[in-house]
Amino acid sequence: MNAIIDNEITRRKFVKTTGACIAASMVISPAFSAILKSSGTKKRVAMVGTGSRGNSLYGKYLIEEYGDLVEFVGLCDINKGRLEYSKKYIGVDCPVFTDFDKMLQTVEMDLLMVTTVDATHHEFIIKGLNKHINVVTEKPMTTDEKKCQSIIDAQRNSKGTLIMAFNYRYGKLFTKLKEIIDSKEIGDLISVDLNWYLNTFHGADYFRRWHGLRDKSGTLLLHKSAHHFDLLNWLIGSDPVEVYANGALEKYGKNGPFRGSNCRNCEHTKDCQFYWDITKNQGYMDLYAANEKYDGYLRDNCLYREEIDIFDKMSVLIKYANNVEVTYSLTTYSPFEGFRFAFNGKEGRLETQEGIPWRDTAPEDQAKLHEKEMDNTSHTKQEHKYHEIVTQRNFEDYKRIEFPYVRSGHWGGDKLMFDEIFRGISVNESLHHPANVRDGSMAVLIGIAARKSIDEGIPVKISDLTDLVPKINKWA
Repeated sequence: MNAIIDNEITRRKFVKTTGACIAASMVISPAFSAILKSSGTKKRVAMVGTGSRGNSLYGKYLIEEYGDLVEFVGLCDINKGRLEYSKKYIGVDCPVFTDFDKMLQTVEMDLLMVTTVDATHHEFIIKGLNKHINVVTEKPMTTDEKKCQSIIDAQRNSKGTLIMAFNYRYGKLFTKLKEIIDSKEIGDLISVDLNWYLNTFHGADYFRRWHGLRDKSGTLLLHKSAHHFDLLNWLIGSDPVEVYANGALEKYGKNGPFRGSNCRNCEHTKDCQFYWDITKNQGYMDLYAANEKYDGYLRDNCLYREEIDIFDKMSVLIKYANNVEVTYSLTTYSPFEGFRFAFNGKEGRLETQEGIPWRDTAPEDQAKLHEKEMDNTSHTKQEHKYHEIVTQRNFEDYKRIEFPYVRSGHWGGDKLMFDEIFRGISVNESLHHPANVRDGSMAVLIGIAARKSIDEGIPVKISDLTDLVPKINKWA
């Protein structure tokens, strides 16, 4: 029997029909009404943390796309050199601070954006909430259960709102998966398999940076996997209740055959497959290399340095309150970048994949993939390829949807997330795109529980970590 190709959603027809549907369904979202109703013609925005993520996504992009709605009233960072560079790069004329408390005391703001080292997120989130300021924080919300509880407590006592910048759940591909799951086409979910692959360019880069240190990133189970865990929580529509995990450091760090101070000053550049020449990236040279003298941070640090203490391979089993079970893995030195997603339901199966070279008709340059994901200048461009989504009901043939390919701007999610935060525009409120403190907590609690499980060799209950009680239905 021949496979059924769902011609109702071809690439050409999708652009026409979905564009019209989205326009018709756009409504003003109540999720961020506190921000929308702030005083003044423009929202007064301050940012703490002026690394590449803050400067690009929360800085330059925000000014270019939402300059009619926001104005920067303060930038803060411990590195004064990066501050001055960031001010020029973002294109703003506002006060800069190396002392966050001083900025908080002297600058009137409607919104604080937190884009610092992960382990410090809680400090700025809590101080902002304590002053009843709205806060947007980059993932992960925090890195351990005590900090998580402190943030939960601060939110309960604040008139401000904590917004989690979970842009993955806004991604167009993932939104389509959510719609299919919620339609019950495959019946009630029973299990999910998610395998995420970071290639030898993107994956390796985490180990060059501060992310390779547990006391700064909480491990990649927090820094990277928080994206994936939130995506799972959102798609499943329930809270996690128990986690068991395995993990190890077997490739990077002390496992390396040699090591140096950093790539620019290393004698092993001809022998090291991971050698990275930062001098070819002028932006990084100006932001990081030129300002090492202020805090000693090396952007091109050695990924074989012995101080690295995070995992480079991880597998996690998650049980949910609604009895859905998840198997998840994260690989940090794959030859290709991508993922495999599979959802098993009582009436069928849904799956998709991205980046598997032998499945793609037009394989991409592995060195450029992450750069493309972060690029917000081309999120509206149409690609000459598609995401393949396959559903198959029990006792029936499979259906294949050729879903329009969007990779830039986190699968198109960045713009949709910021549209909701700053313009109050929601594509479909029933999909629950906006993420709050509970969403941020549940995502990091899976990572915290997984790390604890690996360290201690035991399953960990989510309810033992904070006072949040897992719900069968997240939105009940």
